[in-house]
Amino acid sequence: MTAQLAENLMVTVAGLRRLVRRHVAARLPELDPRLRGAQIELLRVVEKQPGIGVAAAARRLHLAGNSVSTLVNQLVDAGMLERQVDPADRRAARLELTPAAHTRLATWRRTRTEFVAGRLAALSDVDREAIESALPALNRLLKAIEEET
Repeated sequence: MTAQLAENLMVTVAGLRRLVRRHVAARLPELDPRLRGAQIELLRVVEKQPGIGVAAAARRLHLAGNSVSTLVNQLVDAGMLERQVDPADRRAARLELTPAAHTRLATWRRTRTEFVAGRLAALSDVDREAIESALPALNRLLKAIEEET
């Protein structure tokens, strides 16, 4: 029973994310350059923790340091990230979002929220309430997985 629930949950969440991501990308064709999922995830980490270092970002994303370094270089070249020297360790870099990245993330988030809110509004009250009541448990699951990894 638990294994089937886990499989159903992951299929549903993956499908939801994929479809919403496609919808948002189609509604925002003016966003250039196109960013891949890992690049957006890194931007979101930096947004939550301005000044985070590359190694800490790699740990947060559960990626190899050299993979995150590659993403950082791509995002610096795209004008989305600024790499600043850490005053405590001149060999280390601290990452900051550029104004363009802040704008892009806000636009992406607003478009995503409007789309999903519209689809939620089309559901029955019972379905919306079921989704809302499941959120605390889903957040506890997320926290348990984060702590384990």
